[in-house]
Amino acid sequence: MSTVVVTEERATGSRARLLALLGPAFVAAIAYVDPGNVAANLTAGAKYGYLLVWVLVAANAIAVFVQYQSAKLGIATGRSLPELLGARLGTGSRRAYWVQAELVAAATDIAEVIGGAIALNLLFGLPLPVGGIIVGIVAIGILSIQSRRGQRPFEAVVLGLLGVIAIGFLAGLFVSPVDWGAAAGGLVPRFDGTPTVLLAASMLGATVMPHAIYLHSALARDRHGASSDAGRVRTLLRATRLDVVLALILAGAVNIAMLLLAASALRGVDGTDTIEGAHAAISSALGPVVGVVFAIGLLASGLASTSVGSYAGATIMSGLLTVRVPLLARRIVTLIPAVVILAAGVDPTWALVLSQVFLSLGIPFAMIPLLRLTGSRTVMGDRADAMWVRVAGGLVAALVVVLNLALVVLTVTGG
Repeated sequence: MSTVVVTEERATGSRARLLALLGPAFVAAIAYVDPGNVAANLTAGAKYGYLLVWVLVAANAIAVFVQYQSAKLGIATGRSLPELLGARLGTGSRRAYWVQAELVAAATDIAEVIGGAIALNLLFGLPLPVGGIIVGIVAIGILSIQSRRGQRPFEAVVLGLLGVIAIGFLAGLFVSPVDWGAAAGGLVPRFDGTPTVLLAASMLGATVMPHAIYLHSALARDRHGASSDAGRVRTLLRATRLDVVLALILAGAVNIAMLLLAASALRGVDGTDTIEGAHAAISSALGPVVGVVFAIGLLASGLASTSVGSYAGATIMSGLLTVRVPLLARRIVTLIPAVVILAAGVDPTWALVLSQVFLSLGIPFAMIPLLRLTGSRTVMGDRADAMWVRVAGGLVAALVVVLNLALVVLTVTGG
């Protein structure tokens, strides 16, 4: 056998081994295409056209950076972000930190159940509270796969749902003409009054998800295990970079597609400030088939993201309180607030957008400790961030904090 053939076979085997390590980032990426994204992105496109495309592009770039840092932390230390924080905080601080992290996870879960309930209402006319209960029951089934069969089968199910989500939200672009010149103009950072700042914060909160930051370190650790072998760690980090980039390119494309669809097909149409109204307008403008595909994508989004959200909440609790609550029990308990909101008649789209604003306020509490830990040689050893990475991380964290402060000030003062 020639040297060239041997080299090619080794390269093929190396690529196959690398591809076999992919998966955790695609699970985390579900958080970036949840129903909160749908509400925020459709609202932004329908009301302001292509104005806020730049927010999604910037948010996705931030997400790539942050999610890689989270996965790197789990691989290099063999511990999750909540576990490392729990070991470093005093009892009172640890409990307070857990409260804010759990509130973020709860806001996430409410958005995801509401989104799934809206989808079932659109597809089958089910009352929203009934739809919320069904979403919770199906999520229990998905979580039972992880509990009984392990992470890889769970990843496979979530990846399948991610594919349905992508088809559901990308399909409309094939029949809706996009003004690509105007879309390119939307890459220029700018706002148009207080409402656009509120929407930008909502879009950021829906794209860079705090619970995904906490979760990804655990996903990477649980999938790959802890290793002191420098060569294996290098391979895992290389695979993780590819995993994160591919997963978030897909998630970013879906998010941008939602905004472009709303900007091209829903701009100026009455009632498109709600998901139900947007669905009706999409069905009217692009045909009922596209409307059904959109609703199926929304349903898949709700089912997948609420399962991943429950996983994240359990990770947060076990890391910060060293209390392990079974995933299925947690899913049942956290379903209650969402069903209560749906039964109370609160406008579901408004609840979704507001939940994303709340999530945006929680981002610094996850991002800043993460970057401090990945920059610490005590924690990371030789895998600690280089100076330029720490500077870039500091700038990213500062940008997020400034946007959130602007949101609070403008909301309180009325702009």
